[in-house]
Amino acid sequence: MTASFEERLERAERGGPAEIRQLVHDPALEVLDALLRNPFLSEEHLLTLLYRKDLPRELLEAVASHEQWAQSPRVRVALVEHPRTPRLLALRLVKFLYLFDLVNVALQPAAPAEIKRLAEDQIINRAPQLALGQQVALARRGTARVVAALLLEGLGPVIGPGLDNPLLTEGAVLGLLRRDDLAEELVEKIAKHRKWSVRYDVRLQLVRHPLTPLGVALGFLGDLKVGDLKIIARDKRMRPEMRGYVRAEVERRLKR
Repeated sequence: MTASFEERLERAERGGPAEIRQLVHDPALEVLDALLRNPFLSEEHLLTLLYRKDLPRELLEAVASHEQWAQSPRVRVALVEHPRTPRLLALRLVKFLYLFDLVNVALQPAAPAEIKRLAEDQIINRAPQLALGQQVALARRGTARVVAALLLEGLGPVIGPGLDNPLLTEGAVLGLLRRDDLAEELVEKIAKHRKWSVRYDVRLQLVRHPLTPLGVALGFLGDLKVGDLKIIARDKRMRPEMRGYVRAEVERRLKR
């Protein structure tokens, strides 16, 4: 026999763990709100409740303002990741997440873009103070934007894992190569990387970059279109000797 609303409400506020496990699936907001007052409500019960995507924002706000649960790192993550958590509340909570909880939020496909961006900002801001091992772990797991920020720092042990990260995009690599303030080791490793060194646009930027090893850059010239070579031949960012080689390659092609 189905329990009445009044019975469910009573059990939600005073029932034991077995009853709570059933009532976290209750459709009534009043019942769910009563669960938050139950002294037997555990963190696991609450997380099960927060996995529900149909929760009203009022309940999510009540969880966030609860003196005990608002201090739980796992509850904070669940609130940030919940699609119905009010935007301003989620933005406030992101700042209190642990490092790799931020990584997980940034990697959530369904997370709002603004929340993911703020999570990335928090990671990038904390990165310089992290131990080297944590930076290497971030380079392996982070989003393209996070990895690019780590690579920009130019720490040798971080470069290899960062360039191998499957989330790193060609756009992020090209963005790095448009900068002159890179570590020479980074430019050299991009130029020799099994994935990035074969990309046409990456090769084009490497030829233009003043830190690319001369022998490597010369090896790329034959694969570049003459029209692109004509354009970069006027690029004063390149070393003068490299511009000379580019002009010579253009002349050689045009004489064919």
